[in-house]
Amino acid sequence: MSYTRWFVITLLLGLVSLPARADFQVFACEPEWASLVREFLPDARITTATSYLQDPHYIEARPSLIAAMRRADIAVCTGASLEAGWLPTLLQRASNPAVQPGRSGLFFAAEHAQLHAPHDHVDRSMGDVHPEGNPHVHLSPDQLPTIADALARRLGQLMPEASSDILARYIRWRGGWSQHRIEWRRKAEALQGRSVVIQHTNFSYLLNWLGVDTRFELEPKPGLPPSASHLSQLLAAPGLKGVDAILIASHQDPQPANWLAKQIQKPVLVVPGTVADSDQTKTLAGLISTLVNTLAATVQEDSGGRL
Repeated sequence: MSYTRWFVITLLLGLVSLPARADFQVFACEPEWASLVREFLPDARITTATSYLQDPHYIEARPSLIAAMRRADIAVCTGASLEAGWLPTLLQRASNPAVQPGRSGLFFAAEHAQLHAPHDHVDRSMGDVHPEGNPHVHLSPDQLPTIADALARRLGQLMPEASSDILARYIRWRGGWSQHRIEWRRKAEALQGRSVVIQHTNFSYLLNWLGVDTRFELEPKPGLPPSASHLSQLLAAPGLKGVDAILIASHQDPQPANWLAKQIQKPVLVVPGTVADSDQTKTLAGLISTLVNTLAATVQEDSGGRL
């Protein structure tokens, strides 16, 4: 169903619906999905398994998370093997039939996106590579509306008494996202052709969308921590000193980035890789705005020009 048809149906329904269940339980594997669910179901009870200070690849299936999964009406996760090291154990120990694979209560965002860099063949020599592709799709300005659409529909299926309200909130969210996207695209003009060093592919969807070059990486292979030998090789790479900054996520060890920054006299930008606690980054739109503004300010300072 197209966005226009969603809008027409909302008008026909007159935004009339019964109050949503206050006890609807949501298990979100990552903060970005907790934030997106809250856009559509602000009164839902949400448990988030990870934070912006954690690497979502590696967490413990601790008892509190098992209990939360056992109570969940829906589990919203990234998929694409991002949680492969802990989610299957969590689902098994929770023994909640509503959120098992193949059931409507288990939602994987990656299943509603076109992932970058999929691999037909994966082995351990390649590092921590996801065969389905880069799972960090929450920072894709173009793909988030499709994921949000699918999530709103799924929530409406599970809570038919609140489906009209969910639809209305989705439409408002979609309109706001479109306005943000216009502003991000405007600021992207100053970032075209710029270059940053990254540690992992956390930010690749957004950086590619902005036209920022990400050829230099602190990791020798995906998921492997930066090593002294790799950093030495990286330091000798042609074009490295032309980068504008070194960009890492809040949960990543800053030492390798700081070492390289001293060698090439470039700033280190430490930013959250997902929604965080501050007012500026508590939503996905706010997070992307913060990332874009941080990059734009760095480029402006480096060039001495104005955006």
